[in-house]
Amino acid sequence: MSPRRKIRCAIYTRKSSDDGLDQDFNSLDAQHEACAAYVASQRHEGWSLLPQRYDDGGISGGTLERPGLQRLLEEIDAGRIDMVVVYKIDRLTRSLTDFAKLVEWLERANCSFVSVTQAFNTSSSMGRLTLNVLLSFAQFEREVTAERIRDKIAASKKKGLWMGGNLPLGYDRHPDPKARTLVVNEDEASTVQRLFDLYADFGCLRRVVERAAAEGLRSKRVVRADGTVRGNRPLSRGQIYYLLRNPVYRGRIRHKDKVWPGQHPAIIGEDLWERVQERMRQASQRSRAQPSPDMPSRGTDPGAWLTGKLRDDTGDRLTPTHTTRKGRRLRYYVSNRLISGGTDPTGWRLSGPALETAVINIVITHLQEASASHRILARPEAGSASAIKSAVAELATQLRDTGGRVCAGLLASGTLKRGRICLDLDGTALASALGHSPDDLNPDLLRIEAPFDLRRRGVEAKIIAGDVQPHPDPHLRAMLIRAHGWVRDLKSGVQIGDIARREQVPASYIRTRAQLAFLSPKIQAAILDGSQPPELTLKRLVSVTHPLDWAEQERIVGF
Repeated sequence: MSPRRKIRCAIYTRKSSDDGLDQDFNSLDAQHEACAAYVASQRHEGWSLLPQRYDDGGISGGTLERPGLQRLLEEIDAGRIDMVVVYKIDRLTRSLTDFAKLVEWLERANCSFVSVTQAFNTSSSMGRLTLNVLLSFAQFEREVTAERIRDKIAASKKKGLWMGGNLPLGYDRHPDPKARTLVVNEDEASTVQRLFDLYADFGCLRRVVERAAAEGLRSKRVVRADGTVRGNRPLSRGQIYYLLRNPVYRGRIRHKDKVWPGQHPAIIGEDLWERVQERMRQASQRSRAQPSPDMPSRGTDPGAWLTGKLRDDTGDRLTPTHTTRKGRRLRYYVSNRLISGGTDPTGWRLSGPALETAVINIVITHLQEASASHRILARPEAGSASAIKSAVAELATQLRDTGGRVCAGLLASGTLKRGRICLDLDGTALASALGHSPDDLNPDLLRIEAPFDLRRRGVEAKIIAGDVQPHPDPHLRAMLIRAHGWVRDLKSGVQIGDIARREQVPASYIRTRAQLAFLSPKIQAAILDGSQPPELTLKRLVSVTHPLDWAEQERIVGF
């Protein structure tokens, strides 16, 4: 009789909150003890408990980025674990999508999973079905709870309640903790009033900052729970900009893109508020090519706003130029050494509008991704996340609507390389646009690197910049689908001439296009989802006879 196979068991425990983790015997210990007892009860089946512990304390089950879980998966991949034991299935994950990934991961490593309190394991199809059902309800409960919290916050703000976050200058929390509203701090309120008066008089942030510093106006002093003091410093340009745009000072509460009447008293009257907002709108619409009290004129043609901003990989500046063709004025940016008629093959000659659009899109995408992953500020705070997201959305709208006027102020410099573009943003300008101090920004936010290339498509040179989004070619996609239909007809015995008469096209038309159905699955999938190379056109595909070898097909068409 052959000896029973030894099953190496690892216990995984998790707790969502930090409460009680500092105790001598906490929830993680209780889970581990119950799982260890279960493993001991299965010793006759060959189960053996490994000494290592895999614990995650204070981490949500809605993500797989957990240190203990990642160490567990590494050991599973190394083939050192045969069975994962948990107290309940939601300790492993609360996401059905993540659960499916984990089950696939375990099956690939020939590892099983068991819940000691629910008597389910993934070694059988019935166990997997039951676990999927339970995980569906766990995920549903988690999503409903999150929706309920979001709805409660939205409903509370609609009633004008203060729902927490960083206290604005000029206000304190109500002394009654049950009263979710703000009370006016008279000393700070005079500072707020003075800042609004200054901007109403000058209409220039730079001059307001200078006068505020001269008058000794300072930011809010905040004493943290650990006794450290934050704030009480000279007001930065970004702080003043955000303050002047904050509707809380007119007695309102903002929630995302909506503003509701608040239950707290206003510090700024409606007339002064409207005058300040109108002057700020005028300042934001002022052309950067025109003199302004806040920024000297650059003397730059607004039609070529990238002038002086970009260099090629040799360090040569990209200079604007233009030509007239059939009555149309066509703008370009070219390497300066080509202006005198040189023929240096390393020089760049790019369509002006296409390059400007590509740069704007790269900047917008960079800011939106940084906002989504909370990388705008060097020290992100939960209370400012909503304001940051709104500021980024507003800035993205300005970049799209005003073309290069706003982007020119944000962009400090850039370099074009073969296959890459590197952009450096102006920290002061970006901080001002987002309503923060330059010191508050994440230093990594000011550096952008993105793919950049030129693709030939006939006589057209197309700029491919940033992370290219799939864009299906409707004609190529439709022809691929029709080709499969024709091939099915041919396999069923229909003659090619009959198909041509039905489609009212020559037989050669069917013959050259039906071969699309014999392209490799990789090429066909790319055509359907739009991720094929831009130069892969229908004309190119039907102009040649393709080899039967799929790898050779993919090499020819550029995969």
